[in-house]
Amino acid sequence: MGNFNVYWRQALERPVVELREIDTQVVQVTMQDKRHKNTFSKALISSLIAAFESIRENKNIKVVVLTGYDSYFSSGGTQDELLMLQEGNMKFTDIAIFSLALECPVPVIAAMQGHGIGGGFVMGLFCDFVILSRESIYTTNFMKYGFTPGMGATYILPKKLGFSLANEMLMNAARYRGEALKNRGIPFPVVPRKDVLETALRLASELAEKPRDSLIILKDHLVTSLRDDLPKVIEQEVIMHQKTFKLAEVKQKINELFGR
Repeated sequence: MGNFNVYWRQALERPVVELREIDTQVVQVTMQDKRHKNTFSKALISSLIAAFESIRENKNIKVVVLTGYDSYFSSGGTQDELLMLQEGNMKFTDIAIFSLALECPVPVIAAMQGHGIGGGFVMGLFCDFVILSRESIYTTNFMKYGFTPGMGATYILPKKLGFSLANEMLMNAARYRGEALKNRGIPFPVVPRKDVLETALRLASELAEKPRDSLIILKDHLVTSLRDDLPKVIEQEVIMHQKTFKLAEVKQKINELFGR
């Protein structure tokens, strides 16, 4: 019993999001909510928002590296959140973290060393650079539960992966190893899990050689269309949710299949 109490005390003391300066110009944001496997718990949501607010206020930072822990990058919505969506008690727009990287003024690198599930994978794709792990699983599994994708998935997947693969991933909700996605020709580096963070930090170091103002100006130019288009897409996804979450089998699927 004593060891159990020590474990949980340590778990509670450990921040679910760690903000660490690699140097004065590069910051690493590590999601490490091990209790919830980096699902969008309240603690993870609030901590990520706070981390990116801190980054926005720091005028020295040029590059952000967003990563997870062990074999998890991010697992998307919690079961409780999905059930609240199904009951109409919330909208995915209430979980305002999927576009944090898009709205960040400086470049963000997604070092997706671990599994990217549902909204967790989508969040990674909103980063400016994406690095995947050969061993990890990536999926947009919304339709696994019978409801249509949200969090901008219907927009960012075709943009980043191409229409055919995005259509397949969104419709079929299948799981893909990083190695399989590499073989499908995705335009991102796919490296062994142990090398993902190192690859991201090396890229961050190269980017940090550029003037901060130039990085901000260029990013703003490159993502303007994404920022402009996203609100309309989100509006359409919410409408689809209002229709599909009402389907009788959706609640049953959430209760039976979540976490499998």
